[in-house]
Amino acid sequence: VQTCALPIFKPGDSVIGIASSGAHSNGYSLIRKIIERAGAKPTEEIAGRSLRELVMAPTQIYVKPLLNIMANHSIKGLAHITGGGLVDNVPRVLPENTQAVLHRDSWQMPDLFRWLQMKGGVADAEMVRVFNCGIGMVVIVSPDQADTAIKSLTAQGLKAWTVGEVVERPKDAPQTIVV
Repeated sequence: VQTCALPIFKPGDSVIGIASSGAHSNGYSLIRKIIERAGAKPTEEIAGRSLRELVMAPTQIYVKPLLNIMANHSIKGLAHITGGGLVDNVPRVLPENTQAVLHRDSWQMPDLFRWLQMKGGVADAEMVRVFNCGIGMVVIVSPDQADTAIKSLTAQGLKAWTVGEVVERPKDAPQTIVV
């Protein structure tokens, strides 16, 4: 029987975000409500693309690039940002005593999400609770491996960047915050 040691998270671990290709099948009840209230048509253009095209963009599949970086890096955690957005998915891979601090200014929110927020009057906290906001997958690594992991992901055609870090979790604080 082969055993697998659990990763040891440490304050300062890097949180890498991998770009999403769109909504990734999440938040569609809210998307529909915003579109209806805005009276938007599927052909409405947002930054040169139709609303239909943006909303129906296929979900990015990350398996092959992730298997590749897992073969060459010590990955501490992976979180697919699905229903529950950023703040409910990242905690699933973190130990209770840690917190992921994500820096909102470290990535550009895609046009679809900016449009949804503006047309729907959606608060920032609700956006990161419901949507991936442009981050489809999170990879947690030691800070000394972040640059090479990002280079590997980029070489495989993905957009990736450091979006935050793991810290010691303050008492009664949420496990993931976006600041």
